[in-house]
Amino acid sequence: MSIAGSSASDLSPQERRELRGRWLFVALGFLVNLCEGGIYAFSVFRKPLEERLSIGATASGLPFTVFLAVFAVTMAVSGGLLERWGPRKTGILGGILVGLGWVLAGLWPNVALLVLFYGVLSGAGVGLLYGAPIAVVTRWFPDRKGLAVGLTLMGFGLSALVIAPVLSTLINSVGPLRTFTYLGLVFLAVLPVLAAPLRYPRPGWRPPGWVPANGHSSLGPDLDRKAMLRTRTFYVLWLTFTFGSMAGLMAVGIAAPFGKEVAGLSPRMAALAVSAFAMFNGLGRPLFGWLADRITPRYAAILSFALILAAAVALDVGGKGHPALYFLAFAVFWLNLGGWLAIAPTATAIFFGAKDYGRNYGLTFTAYGAGGILAGTISGLVRDLTGSYLAVFFPVMGLACAGLVLAVWGLRPPQEPQATVAHGPSPTVTKARI
Repeated sequence: MSIAGSSASDLSPQERRELRGRWLFVALGFLVNLCEGGIYAFSVFRKPLEERLSIGATASGLPFTVFLAVFAVTMAVSGGLLERWGPRKTGILGGILVGLGWVLAGLWPNVALLVLFYGVLSGAGVGLLYGAPIAVVTRWFPDRKGLAVGLTLMGFGLSALVIAPVLSTLINSVGPLRTFTYLGLVFLAVLPVLAAPLRYPRPGWRPPGWVPANGHSSLGPDLDRKAMLRTRTFYVLWLTFTFGSMAGLMAVGIAAPFGKEVAGLSPRMAALAVSAFAMFNGLGRPLFGWLADRITPRYAAILSFALILAAAVALDVGGKGHPALYFLAFAVFWLNLGGWLAIAPTATAIFFGAKDYGRNYGLTFTAYGAGGILAGTISGLVRDLTGSYLAVFFPVMGLACAGLVLAVWGLRPPQEPQATVAHGPSPTVTKARI
């Protein structure tokens, strides 16, 4: 991609305002995701909820499991609302539901209502709100899709680092239920305000002087969801996203107990390690978003699976009793989990266009939900069957190998003519450099 003849002196005042102002949407998206990403700190609630409600570990984890499932399903249908209502109204509705879900979850000491309000209501709110800033920045940044999406989503990855200490302090002070309510009131006040300025650029807008370079930002036409589903590319992207999410979430979900049981860390050091890993989760999003821009999503995915495979092999060979190797390998896993949450939306925009992006990425994102459900189930079964968290990295290695093969073989822009495209006739998709 390139920008030619676009020095500041050549631009009109409106063009200068637009070029500067588009970064505001990245900042707003970052702050929205910083709030939404508090879901990753749910583990802070589990022990206090078990004591407060007299429930077991399975019940205390149910609200989070339901949340992830509702989040993924709502993402799949939220694209239609984005198309009809636009990002502002959709985002405001999502923010209200998130806040209400947290507020109501803290009003009754009942796990079923906690599942209903936190898991279903708040999960639906995050599903609606999550896609709005991503859809906005992909249209404002056709020249830097990956970087802009990665920076927007970095807040989600860093959220646990910021929110977890706040939650711990509040829980120790007022208990877990009031903590839900207090933080929910903050979300209810803040999230709709952050979503209110979200808007798309005017039709046909592009950065002054910017010309798409073959093989990067405009690899095919603007496909609608039906046309996307007729491409091989979508199914390869969905599977690689699922495998990348599963590999990352299987490791992320056992980071603290692995540190204590296998690497030999104290409970305090294991907890500090998880906080440090959250930084890598956040940094992985702009890093791999930038890589998807620079070397295409295909090669970014290949690099990610290669790193996951190397880290899993290293832990299997020498992970027992080696804290340094533990820190290095799990930093790689968290980095790549964040990376896939930038590779997938960037690839969706690059391969299938921006006009129907909200609906298209909503469907792609169901891979993350599938990966999350399978990751928790498989890692728990492997630990119960073998008695060791080390064995979890055999399926991680398998996922990385399968992902590598798929990415090399089929993670390419659509190459065949499509029957329908979003808001227009059916052009032929020309071959692009990959």
